[in-house]
Amino acid sequence: MSWSQAVEKTVTGLGYELVDVERSAGGLLRVYIDRVPGHVYPTGEHEFVTVEDCEAVTRQLQYVLEVDNVDYARLEVSSPGLDRPLKREADYTRFAGQQVQLTLKLPFQGRKKFQGVLQPADIGAGWQLIFHDGKAEQVLGFAFDEVREARLLPVLDFKGRRGKTAPAPAQPAGETDGGQQQ
Repeated sequence: MSWSQAVEKTVTGLGYELVDVERSAGGLLRVYIDRVPGHVYPTGEHEFVTVEDCEAVTRQLQYVLEVDNVDYARLEVSSPGLDRPLKREADYTRFAGQQVQLTLKLPFQGRKKFQGVLQPADIGAGWQLIFHDGKAEQVLGFAFDEVREARLLPVLDFKGRRGKTAPAPAQPAGETDGGQQQ
């Protein structure tokens, strides 16, 4: 088993989702985890990954990586953040209806970056992004393999002191939602 398979097996075995793994030339091994909706965790009921979640995964990974003789200088386990990347098609399904920023591999009508509400395609397979181009609401249809990068757009609520991912806008079709070219 490779080190990356050992990391994935350990993280998912603890009931978390492995979002991403980065390994740098300096020996840093960075692991991003997320909570799975509906799963009960021994660290308590929270919407987001806690420090205790990261500690539990870190302890288990240190043990597994030592047993598997994986060479690394430092291990960091953290949440993916409020601007969580969408790496797998299952992420698109989980976060359908949320505001995302999308970068295509190839330009469409002269641009690669779009932001709007992610939805499953109305017809057939694939996905669509509902965005406002400054004049009218537009729909961009795309396939998963046409995307270079996708991330959730966070909404920060400083009064409540917690962040959330942006929900779909509840606006009449004629109003703008800030989905501008970046």
